[in-house]
Amino acid sequence: MSAEEQQRNLLKLREIATELGIDLFSSTRIDNGLREGIHRCIRELSVSLDNAVVIGMRLSEPVLQTVVTAPTWTYYYHYRIVNMALDQAVLRLSGECQRMGYRSLPIPASQILDWERLRAHVSHRELGARAGLGWWGRNNLLINERFGAQVRYASLLTDLTLPERGSDTVTDGCGDCTRCIPVCPVGAIQKDPAAFKLDRCAAQLRRFARDEKLNTMICGLCLKACYGEHRMHPATEGSTT
Repeated sequence: MSAEEQQRNLLKLREIATELGIDLFSSTRIDNGLREGIHRCIRELSVSLDNAVVIGMRLSEPVLQTVVTAPTWTYYYHYRIVNMALDQAVLRLSGECQRMGYRSLPIPASQILDWERLRAHVSHRELGARAGLGWWGRNNLLINERFGAQVRYASLLTDLTLPERGSDTVTDGCGDCTRCIPVCPVGAIQKDPAAFKLDRCAAQLRRFARDEKLNTMICGLCLKACYGEHRMHPATEGSTT
């Protein structure tokens, strides 16, 4: 398939995604390196579904402002609804691929399969970074140049041929920014992203789920601190209420 045809495929899916309220959209190829990180239940299937679409939806700034020392019910509800919107959007894109005569596999925004390492079917962070949507940040999340870590993601695997990198977003890393480090209550975030303490983070997520009586493992503190180029509103930045 020519580069022009690949680009037309991408634009067709992106148009649908935009209509569904998606803020970030890109594509990448699934090579052997990425495939190693795919959960065993779909790893073999990914050999034939070797193109990925990655979509992202920005979280609400005012909702994140409610997260001061722990995740709130306001944030919990918003987190669930955004995940649901992403799942609906990726399902719609999957259907469009099928109508075009191709196979597709929608990957949920948030469905943990490996609780030891907090891994899902695929790593949206790794796919998104390869697709040009951001980079691996100090807080172990995908950091987008415009929105920081304040984005939720979902993915789609398909045999529809797409551009190897469907986004031209600049991804130059966190630089000198360390806003996320002091807000972590358990010191899980280090200057070197590779030194992130996943065990500390996971333990704190479990404590929050128990202590705040939430039905999921969420935090939100480092997301609130990592807002990219879209700065928080002057009236709320640094707010503790």
